[in-house]
Amino acid sequence: MSLDIDISTDGVLTADTHLVQSFADLNALKQDGNRTAIVGAEGAFVTDSEGQQLIDGIGGLWCVNAGHKRKEIIDAITDQLNTLDYYSTFYNFTHPTAAALSAKLAELAPGHLNAVHFGNSGSVANDSAIRILHHYYNRLGKPNKKLVLSRQGAYHGSTYLAMAMTQPAYSTGWDTAQGLVHHLRCPHHWREGEGMTETEFLDVLLDDAKSRIEALGAENIACFIAEPIQGAGGLIVPPEGYHAKMGALMRDYDIKYITDEVVTSFGRLGHFFASKDVFGVQPDIITTAKGLTSGYQPLSATILSDEIHEVISGEGAMFLHGMTYSGHPAASAAALANIALMERDQIPERVRTTGKRFESNLRELADLDLVGEVRGSHFMMGIEFVKDKEKKTPFEPEDQIGLKIARAAQNRGLIARPLGNILILSPTLIMTEELIDQTSGILRDSITEVQSAL
Repeated sequence: MSLDIDISTDGVLTADTHLVQSFADLNALKQDGNRTAIVGAEGAFVTDSEGQQLIDGIGGLWCVNAGHKRKEIIDAITDQLNTLDYYSTFYNFTHPTAAALSAKLAELAPGHLNAVHFGNSGSVANDSAIRILHHYYNRLGKPNKKLVLSRQGAYHGSTYLAMAMTQPAYSTGWDTAQGLVHHLRCPHHWREGEGMTETEFLDVLLDDAKSRIEALGAENIACFIAEPIQGAGGLIVPPEGYHAKMGALMRDYDIKYITDEVVTSFGRLGHFFASKDVFGVQPDIITTAKGLTSGYQPLSATILSDEIHEVISGEGAMFLHGMTYSGHPAASAAALANIALMERDQIPERVRTTGKRFESNLRELADLDLVGEVRGSHFMMGIEFVKDKEKKTPFEPEDQIGLKIARAAQNRGLIARPLGNILILSPTLIMTEELIDQTSGILRDSITEVQSAL
């Protein structure tokens, strides 16, 4: 049976008036109707309802790492649904795919991270990490260790607690969990470290963290949560050695280290996990989602250290946490097939070469007058636009500079993500050298077009 859905532009946009889009100006959508209906996808491309083929420069939403329409993943999902469509992992129940996936993630995760709890989004994975740690400290007789250290410029999700851990700009006009989260200084050297070397700025960041810990009291702080590279908060790369030194600092104060690898895992930076292999830190918890299934099914994981797991699974413990779809059979099958495909095709290893070409190509855009900084790594890049390069003067929000350049790029066949004065690129990891060069060419032409119109 096929679904009778109208995929014409008029048909989709008429039905879409009932859909509440995420992180959108709903009034603007209602007024100008400037929406793009994506109706098909294959490889590194998507197709809109007008038949235009577009390079998927944002990988769906940081997530379609293996590329679109991979038969191996689709077949694995179909086969699983034909075998076991659903069963829960509550109480004493389990099933083969969730069990096999937890074992595989324990194999891939660094060091002593061997216990896996599944959710259905990165937000849920991060919420779960905090809730589990609070329970862990209760079990240890340290009920006051509840506070969370995050950072300005962070993005950890949009559920109530995850949004509290996210930079405050994302919750303007909205409420979040109050009093629990404290934000450390943003680790963006270009913007925040004026007049300092990167090493000097790193020392400032460490001093900021120490003073905040001592002011709050380490006995009250449960954890520090950090993305290896901050994503939706502005594509911010911390100074060299930041994570390793912050990890050591947190150990000194008996504060757990959570690495939010919702974006950076499963090949985006050239490794299945980036925490230890790229940034030299061994976290107590890793959270992941997005590239875990390459977006083919909603699935996330909160991966715990042996020590945390031992405490929460000890005598008299009851794990009062979970979601209906934790470890869903079809989602677990998608993840297993995705990982197998990545291992077979050596996608993370290839990214170490192709991702560096992508990064290098985009860094060359820094010669354009509008481009203040190009930052990021491999297939996780951001371009910040400024009015004045020397003074780093930002455009005003009403200038919509990122949006204008994103629209110019889409007219040329590339989807990029505007974020105020920043354009974010996070394409599929199967980009060829030819496609990488085409993408950077489109970006150059699009920036030049908007620059000429100012």
